[in-house]
Amino acid sequence: MSKAVSVLNGARYSGLAKVEDAGLQGMITLRGDLGSSALKAAVKAATGAEVPAQGTVSIAENGAAAWMSPDELLLLVPYEDAVAKTAEVAGALKGEHALAVNVSDARAFFRVSGEGAREVLGKVSPVDFDAAAFTPGQFRRSRLAQVAGAFWLNEDGSFYIVCFRSVGEYVFKLLSAAAHPQSKVGVY
Repeated sequence: MSKAVSVLNGARYSGLAKVEDAGLQGMITLRGDLGSSALKAAVKAATGAEVPAQGTVSIAENGAAAWMSPDELLLLVPYEDAVAKTAEVAGALKGEHALAVNVSDARAFFRVSGEGAREVLGKVSPVDFDAAAFTPGQFRRSRLAQVAGAFWLNEDGSFYIVCFRSVGEYVFKLLSAAAHPQSKVGVY
């Protein structure tokens, strides 16, 4: 049996901010009625988190739920539990108009941390990263230069970024170039 590895197998870059492959992360795409009590219970059981409000991420001890659209969430669970958690969510929503799919191996997961983290993201995404505008717990689907991505800000000031695995190397190089020590703009 093959061993699962993250998209860049732990790659790191340090400059204005630290850019790193955040490792394997269980991810479940969940589509359905976000107001449904059955869906809310399934999300809570799988992640420990509540269904988040629009544009936010709800983080619990062993998982998280991020708002992707009016009928879609991205559930984050431990990688080794993703298959079982997907089956549990699908089972809990049997009879509901819903879909749960394990997308863990189709995504790449990065962390950008340090004093220059906002500046690094601000160079590659059309989002206002000012501390008053983008606060911890906010979640955004947007662009990372030429590709789609999503990200949120943790309480510790670090950003987590999700993109398609097929563009993972591009996103890592993009973030690393934006974090180059001689590229400081000083906006954030």
